[in-house]
Amino acid sequence: MLSTDVYVGPNRYALFPCILHQMDLEDLERWPTGRLGSRFIEGLEKAIPSLAEHGCSYGEPGGFLRRMREGDGTWLGHVFEHVVLEIQNLAGQDVGFGRTRGAGKDGVYNVVYEVRDRDIGLEASRLALRLIHSLLPDNLRERYPDPDFDFRYERDDFIRYAQKRELGPSTGSLVQAAEKRGIPWIRLNNQSLVQLGYGKYQRRIQATITSETRHIAVEISCDKEMAHQIFEDLGLPVPRQRSARSAREAVRVAERIGYPVVVKPYDGNHGRGVCINLGSAEEVEEAFEIASKVSRTVVVENYIKGFDHRLLVINGQLVAAAKRVPGHVIGDGKHSVAELVDIVNSDPRRGIGHEKVLTRLEWDVQAEDALKKAGLSRDSVLATGEILYLRKTANLSTGGTAVDVTDIIHPDIKAMAIRAARAVGLDVCGVDFLCEDISQSYRTHGGGICEINAAPGFRMHVQPSEGTPRDAGGAVIDMLFPPGMPTSIPTAAITGTNGKTTTSRMLAHILKMAGHTVGLTSTDGVYIDGKLTVAGDMTGPVAATMVLRDPTVDAAVLETARGGLLKRGMAV
Repeated sequence: MLSTDVYVGPNRYALFPCILHQMDLEDLERWPTGRLGSRFIEGLEKAIPSLAEHGCSYGEPGGFLRRMREGDGTWLGHVFEHVVLEIQNLAGQDVGFGRTRGAGKDGVYNVVYEVRDRDIGLEASRLALRLIHSLLPDNLRERYPDPDFDFRYERDDFIRYAQKRELGPSTGSLVQAAEKRGIPWIRLNNQSLVQLGYGKYQRRIQATITSETRHIAVEISCDKEMAHQIFEDLGLPVPRQRSARSAREAVRVAERIGYPVVVKPYDGNHGRGVCINLGSAEEVEEAFEIASKVSRTVVVENYIKGFDHRLLVINGQLVAAAKRVPGHVIGDGKHSVAELVDIVNSDPRRGIGHEKVLTRLEWDVQAEDALKKAGLSRDSVLATGEILYLRKTANLSTGGTAVDVTDIIHPDIKAMAIRAARAVGLDVCGVDFLCEDISQSYRTHGGGICEINAAPGFRMHVQPSEGTPRDAGGAVIDMLFPPGMPTSIPTAAITGTNGKTTTSRMLAHILKMAGHTVGLTSTDGVYIDGKLTVAGDMTGPVAATMVLRDPTVDAAVLETARGGLLKRGMAV
């Protein structure tokens, strides 16, 4: 690699972020793919089978592989372009633009390729180079020793790295919905804090907490006893509940309420520390120890028989409903329980934590307890159709699955969920409701609210295991940006040889006189509403982002240096 330029926005190659490498093939210039032979091409195809989908100049699947085989084939700079794009796609980056052109010097090429994330794109280029080097004939590979290279291991490691940097499924669904509506966004940290829109029109999200979410509503939802009391006072269906600070007290509460009971942390989430359907003092004591590791205070409530449903309420409307099923295996009369777990985990939709649509089933204390209570072991073979639940709770984060039931929810339950969300004051709210049949009224068939959640996960709604996906992210975006509401601000980027600063200042002054709060970047600093905020040469993407992030600005004038434009592109 002779040089690397990272373009953060629109640039001379594309209107989206790209990376440009200038590379010198040196002796490999004399070794196009046709001369490297079938061993190299087949090795590349075996390592990344999805390269067969690349059309290249032929415009149809298989075109790139055909290009490598015909005549002298193609040069390794071009091969690198396709490999680095496909490695990113393996990690779910969804990129496709790339170009390779000679740089005017023998063996030197400019390779530009699309990226969604700077660091993921750079890491993909390193892996692409190592893969290509590993497939070279022995006499050429001596110059690039990498004896321990194992592409499958390195690929999986790269995918894990990329998935850790990606936005989570909930935040990702919101950003995708914003992009569909043409709303610009800026990622504000390495987690889930995102700005939607520019300047004075911006809104923020962190996962599914929005800038409109009330702090007091979040506090109430996290205080299970308080939320329960509010629902009880309003006549909403809730189980009988009391808090406990010791195992003995938890047992006394359970005996007063009546078995079976549920024991859960006072302020937990994602099903952590929750034990359900407990029928004895011994089970309650064990459950208290589990819950108390999550929260000092523990809640005991009567167990409501039925399926766990998540009802998603956004801006006073029920947007989606899903039935959550605890992690389980289904017998086939042939495989052991351990083998059935492996079969379930082989589903490509399952991953670690929140990295994929579903989460892997793990062997842990809950799974071992489930086996013990069923009188089984890992080697036991279940009868065909027999279901063994390995989890007590139905959270997706512990291996559960979700079935969309939005279209069959009873109007009484729908109205109840909306009323519960309004009672707490949440704009985006997940109501956990237990009942045996969501299509029947809770007034006649029973059921109860077991929990209300701020920052509810969207994964089960946007990508259910079964049923119709729901546009939960779109509902939030439409709440934050109602039809007709601006999402961006007038922006002028000014470049050239001489007079850039003068022109930028004149335009900023004209806009200010017209009543705008102007953000200006220039060679002597960043100005907000005529006041200097940062001194120095501020004519690049970093300074432009400062202006676009300022919540008072309603017009932006961005002086843009020619060198910065060529090396880094524009911020917008």
